[in-house]
Amino acid sequence: MREKIFKITLDDNQIQQFEEYYKLLIEWNKVMNLTGITEKQQVIQKHFIDSLSLTKVVDISGCYNLIDIGTGAGFPGIPLKIAFPHISVVLLDSLNKRIKFLNEVIRKLDLKGIEAIHGRAEDYARQPEYRENFDLCVSRAVANMASLSEYCIPYTKLHGYFVSYKSGEIEEELKDSEKAIDVLGGKVKNIEKFVLPESDIARSLVVIEKIKKTANKFPRKSGLPTKEPIRKGPSGN
Repeated sequence: MREKIFKITLDDNQIQQFEEYYKLLIEWNKVMNLTGITEKQQVIQKHFIDSLSLTKVVDISGCYNLIDIGTGAGFPGIPLKIAFPHISVVLLDSLNKRIKFLNEVIRKLDLKGIEAIHGRAEDYARQPEYRENFDLCVSRAVANMASLSEYCIPYTKLHGYFVSYKSGEIEEELKDSEKAIDVLGGKVKNIEKFVLPESDIARSLVVIEKIKKTANKFPRKSGLPTKEPIRKGPSGN
């Protein structure tokens, strides 16, 4: 049996890994808040397929490593790792109990070339082994684009990409983030709007190319990117 999603062909082993991932998600969700979506078809559609929608905007065959910022229960990083085993993946989250869940998923699914790390995006982005080291930085985290850009663009290597998963209308939010994206060394390359297969759920993928190095002063200290996003005006100048 082989299954195709967004032109991705999954073999029996990969399908089984997604099955096991779903079981672990539901089992752990009974004792900690990982997701409000638990019905199997909904998880497949709103978490797994949504995560894999990245292939609509990026040729992942030419990408060798990615970091998932604010990964939560592992989305989109783990589905992308299952579908594209060649990619080296780092999952970053600030909640340690989520890291324990992610490590259990990695162990049970026997995934190689993937690690889950506990910490804040602002802190790891200052470490040489992570800063400007990734072909791809992805995030489904719920945060405005100005803040997300400061969390994510510092991880992206020159001519790599930061891709933000968004839902709903994004024009105003994107306009509000123009200064942050520019200051941090990025440029909006593409905005892909689509509807998840067999649903009426609207999604957007915002693709930002890293066109120049991020200044050493970014990201700012913990909490500031959220409390005081870089916007037009005195902040961030």
